[in-house]
Amino acid sequence: MRDIPVLETARLRLRVRTADDAEALFPTLSDPVAMTYWSHAPFETVAAVRARFAEPFVTWRAWAITRHGSDTAIGFVAVGDKREGKVSEIGYMIDRAHGGAGLAREAVARVIDQLFVAEGQRRVFADTDPDNVRSNALLQSLGFTLEGRLRAEWETHIGVRDTFLWGLLATEWKTR
Repeated sequence: MRDIPVLETARLRLRVRTADDAEALFPTLSDPVAMTYWSHAPFETVAAVRARFAEPFVTWRAWAITRHGSDTAIGFVAVGDKREGKVSEIGYMIDRAHGGAGLAREAVARVIDQLFVAEGQRRVFADTDPDNVRSNALLQSLGFTLEGRLRAEWETHIGVRDTFLWGLLATEWKTR
């Protein structure tokens, strides 16, 4: 497993997500609207979030998104290492109260910089629900290409769902 370095942007500090972030992120992770397009149902208790966050990272890394001057998590970016570390899957969530200000985009872009520039990865991909307009727009704004639609890919708490596969290559990121 790779290290999870502290990353900085103009407005944000990204640090390792820990079980202690459960309380701060529970309102989002228990919100049926925020969790609509996740592959699992909203969490029912802070203890359940704490237990999930306490699980050891094996193939995934997770950064808590915080604002400068505060250590309280307002979201996270998670990265799953695939194909011997040259390809990663990325996922993210930000508290709805902090949505619309470009913070998720800023955090995801910083993690992508880490993956491509510092770690030398060749590809990052994401999968999203086709109806998740905000997430699909975020990926498109970062230069991801919609590579395909997998029909009936996920069985979720809202039923069987299709998924969009988005991809971004290091060469595309470096030319932005």
